[in-house]
Amino acid sequence: MATVDAGGGPTVCRIILGSQLRRLREDSGISREDAAYSIRASESKISRLELGRVGFKERDVADLLTLYGVLDEAERTPLLSLAREANRPGWWHSHSDVLPGWFPFYIGLEEAAALIRTYEIQFIPGLLQTEDYARAIITQGYKGIPAETVERRISVRMNRQKLLMKPDHPRLWVVVDEAALRRPIGGPEVMRAQLEHLMALAERPNLTFQIMPFHFGGHAAEGGAFSVLRFPGKDLPDVVYLEQLGGAVYLDRREEVDRYLNVMNRLCLDSLLPADSTDALSRILSDT
Repeated sequence: MATVDAGGGPTVCRIILGSQLRRLREDSGISREDAAYSIRASESKISRLELGRVGFKERDVADLLTLYGVLDEAERTPLLSLAREANRPGWWHSHSDVLPGWFPFYIGLEEAAALIRTYEIQFIPGLLQTEDYARAIITQGYKGIPAETVERRISVRMNRQKLLMKPDHPRLWVVVDEAALRRPIGGPEVMRAQLEHLMALAERPNLTFQIMPFHFGGHAAEGGAFSVLRFPGKDLPDVVYLEQLGGAVYLDRREEVDRYLNVMNRLCLDSLLPADSTDALSRILSDT
């Protein structure tokens, strides 16, 4: 059975527990439909549980373990403890009412990641944004929402950035299209402050920053922005995150992830080297 560092957070616990339950069900030759019947649920709920997308009731986990023939307390206890840990709310849960429904799951993945690789074409990535830049994006994208909601969303974005300062911080590898650096979000003063902030962050040892320049022309990421998250430990697959206008897609099938990893690797090879990217950023700043 998998063991989990409690520091991994509830999202990771849900993913690992879901994966363990799926393996146990498949090894037992039990269908999702029969598993769902045993806990008075739908087949789609079993699917979501096994993907780690929803919380677990400890009673449901206990019933499923019994159905799958896991009767030894030495085997049941770690999985039931994992179910309790999976239901522990993260810091972002108190802001769930002002976030898109798909986004809290991503924050949980971000908190647990060892490596985050991101390509952005329109905006500076959220983990690198200043407060004023974030405010300009949020107010532009969600016109008419209450000021309190705007400020709470900004607060979430600023809190997310704290993970880069933790002792066990993830490595962040960012490729930003030159268009995002020249797009005047919030006006000249806001944009200038954002670019200065980005230059300072580019010096951090856990951040690799590259620019995909205009002069390169077409490139591998023709599908747009995406992120790939990698986690410590062998029990968690890499996850690709694709954000859309009305939702998000999370991909973890090996063949799908490999496709995006190949594109990301190609982008990194074709973009400016980190040192050259810093020089280019300085030139863009002087033009702002």
